[in-house]
Amino acid sequence: METTGTTRRPTAEQVRDTRRRLGTERDAWLSTSHPDHGPHQVPLWFLWDGRAVWLCTGSTSATARNVRAEPRVRLSLPDTFDVVLLQGEAECFPDEEVPAATAEAFTAKFGWDPRAEEDSFAYVRVTPRTVRAWRGEPELRGRVVMRDGVWLDQEAPVERDRSAAHSST
Repeated sequence: METTGTTRRPTAEQVRDTRRRLGTERDAWLSTSHPDHGPHQVPLWFLWDGRAVWLCTGSTSATARNVRAEPRVRLSLPDTFDVVLLQGEAECFPDEEVPAATAEAFTAKFGWDPRAEEDSFAYVRVTPRTVRAWRGEPELRGRVVMRDGVWLDQEAPVERDRSAAHSST
């Protein structure tokens, strides 16, 4: 692996950079699995609300079906050098049951309101349990920046993290 001269960032900086990327980036790859059909991976737009990642997909899609059958998922941002991998628990919300603030933030970020579509959509909330982040080989060791839902820079657990999704949209 080519390191391109990178040096290891302190954990607090890795966490800060990861949270910034979650708050500003648009696309993620979501990996789900079904007990009978195996793995499924799809690129989706996402919204970070400071505690969880929100995505949207058709309510009858393979992604929604898989999450209902097996809520453990993985999510990755698309950069292969500045890597962010998130593992967590997913839950589907029918478009009429998604929290209004989340749906409005999603609409503001993407200019699209799935609730206004003729077809029904499901919002998928992924609550992270583990997050790994690294830039090149120097950061492979120490790449876990969240463990058991707690950021490793000694900040509050993800369930108590109140950074506003609206400030990043």
